Amino acid sequence: MEPFYYQHLIKSEQAVYHAIKTGVTALEDHFLVPYADPARISMIFFLVRLDCPEIFYAVTVKLRKWPQSDNLEILPEYLFDKKTIRQQQKAMSARVEKLARVVSTKTELEKELYIHDFICENIHYDKLKKPYSHEIIGPLGHGVGVCEGIAKSVKVLCDALGIWCIIVISEANPEKKIKYRHAWNIVKIGKTYYHLDATFDLSLSKTLTRHDYFNLSDDAIFRDHEPIMTDHVPCTDGSHFYYLEKKLSFTKQEEVKKRAAQAAKKKKPFLFHWRGGYLTREILKELLIDIEEAAKEKGKQAKVSLNWKQAVLCAEFEDMDEVVAVPMQNSDDVDNVEIEQANEGELL
Repeated sequence: MEPFYYQHLIKSEQAVYHAIKTGVTALEDHFLVPYADPARISMIFFLVRLDCPEIFYAVTVKLRKWPQSDNLEILPEYLFDKKTIRQQQKAMSARVEKLARVVSTKTELEKELYIHDFICENIHYDKLKKPYSHEIIGPLGHGVGVCEGIAKSVKVLCDALGIWCIIVISEANPEKKIKYRHAWNIVKIGKTYYHLDATFDLSLSKTLTRHDYFNLSDDAIFRDHEPIMTDHVPCTDGSHFYYLEKKLSFTKQEEVKKRAAQAAKKKKPFLFHWRGGYLTREILKELLIDIEEAAKEKGKQAKVSLNWKQAVLCAEFEDMDEVVAVPMQNSDDVDNVEIEQANEGELL
């Protein structure tokens, strides 16, 4: 099957796409493409790199027009010299093959979970935004990345494991204080498409592996993501959402209290999703009371954090005589709950 973004181009633009991909794959210093609007050529180059994250070494291109020519000359700008690029290509291929081999016989869902958890448990958000952090060599080679590099790493691993996957991009929104474009993935599990945002999940906790953005529908992802600027497929199903699959998505308060008591007894974190209607302040207040009562019954006290947009709560329990970092002074006051900022990693 042809790459996703390639399929959505008209025939003349596909010729440009093919010429760009061929030229940069061969590490050419310059090559010709059929004439097109320069801004459109830049976009096609961008789409090539979304379809082919293994092209991590070509980050920008310059264009040159010769008089009376039907072509434009492309001059790629490479991150490294050609010898270094070839060495890194070998290293990246070996790294991806090694990571994929571990789960090569697993189901699609198990492979997807493995990729997500590998990212969340091994990659740190690069606040300095080094150039390579936008490419797979950041996360897979240096253990750091920004959303673009992380999304590209997810795709290259999905490609290696036979999982359909694309990278999607949303625009910045200065009015909402969203400074940068954001990148994440859409995957196909079975016959169904889902949103997967490993960057947002790794931004939520320093101690727990979170799955708040694992297999979301359009309705769920756009609660805290801007609209997608590129072509994409609709994601209308949320049946493989992580917390739903793991039976950690509740509609009844008594079930929350029961499971909170079990977690408090074992002194284990209680991470769950609320789907018993819209999570209002009143419902949140009632859930906090249930969690606090369950904790007290087991001689524990709770600290609670909340991803409000995705209605995911995390309760951690400590003995009554221990110091809790964010104590619930009064369960009637929802302001005592730590509101988690799922984001590109800027607030880590």
